Amino acid sequence: MRSYDLIIVGGGVGGSALATVMARTGKSVLLLEQSTVYEDRVRGEWIAPWGVAEVRRLDLYDTLMAAGGHHITRHITYDETLEPAVAEASVLSLDIFTEGVPGPLCLRHPIHCQTLFDVATAAGAHALRGVTVMEAAGGKSPHVRYEIDGETVEAHGRLLVGADGRASQVREANGVTLHQDKPHHWFAGLLVDGVEGWDDDLQAIGTEGDFGFLAFPQGGGRVRIYGGYPLDQTGRFKGPDGPRKFLDAFAMACSPENRRLVRGQPAGPLFSYFNADSWTDEPFAEGLVLVGDAAGWNDPIIGLGLSITYRDVRIVSDLLKQSDDWSPLSFASYAEERSERMRRLRFTAKLQAAVDMEFGEAAQARRRDLFERSAADPSLKAHSFAVMAGPESLPPEIFTDAHRDRVLGVG
Repeated sequence: MRSYDLIIVGGGVGGSALATVMARTGKSVLLLEQSTVYEDRVRGEWIAPWGVAEVRRLDLYDTLMAAGGHHITRHITYDETLEPAVAEASVLSLDIFTEGVPGPLCLRHPIHCQTLFDVATAAGAHALRGVTVMEAAGGKSPHVRYEIDGETVEAHGRLLVGADGRASQVREANGVTLHQDKPHHWFAGLLVDGVEGWDDDLQAIGTEGDFGFLAFPQGGGRVRIYGGYPLDQTGRFKGPDGPRKFLDAFAMACSPENRRLVRGQPAGPLFSYFNADSWTDEPFAEGLVLVGDAAGWNDPIIGLGLSITYRDVRIVSDLLKQSDDWSPLSFASYAEERSERMRRLRFTAKLQAAVDMEFGEAAQARRRDLFERSAADPSLKAHSFAVMAGPESLPPEIFTDAHRDRVLGVG
């Protein structure tokens, strides 16, 4: 039997970041990761400016940059109702949202995870790979039982942390309820290599026909692309030719530069999944706290998974560092902040999906109307600041049905 201050199940971004921060304070940390190699999961490669600020507060920014972190500094929104030249004349500088942050930070997810796992190990965490967790319990005596290299080990800790993703074993085993919205559309992602001529500092989104696209350059001719499409097109990109069909969908008249993406080559798997929000009312229980996707996740249309995770880690680690006596520690303040944060981001994602990922003549007319009205009234796009600057950067009235109706031209 072994004993630690923290037992963290899940050695991805959230688990490894928390292990690093707490090991640096001198706490004993057991970090358990199931995989032996981090694979491309088609998620988690874009950190919003407010998330970059959280990375800096955790003293991990230089680590990510040294691993190949890449800033995007400009944004263009294309649309079938706009001439390309009009869209490109409205390029948005992304250094305006968070002081000292030039824009979103991109880093390939497998590299990101491995970098943080290695840093956690260097900081003194007992970090293990290839682990099968057989039991993970909070309560008055938090403990885990796991198997590694044919050996079964039991470990006890002062606190159990679930950082084991959307299908969290820790969450399920400890009875934390997960809520989920109904899906709105399909969402798919693919890493593309050999993209010549796409500016490394430029991200773009757009909608045309029955497809909405997003493109985020990773540097060196690599671009992570995403696409949204209707729920009734389940098999659209299935089969061995799925990646090529997906790339071909990016051939849009409204965004001529997309031709560079179409000429690229798939450099990873193509995954399609429902867009949806999930959340927990209380991401903690006695002897237990959840971070990252284990505590619930935001619709990927606004790409805030990593930003949410880094704030989770910062808040939880701040609470843990306030005192060496964790017996009276409550995560109620974390739950309260996270609940409102996720509510606001859930509102923002639903509104963004209604604008960018609905198709047909009525949706096209609605987008055109919004473009025209927002030119005279920029407040109609205020909700988008929640994505870049953080949901707390805007007043509560932005996250209401009244604002949604104004944006969509209802009533």
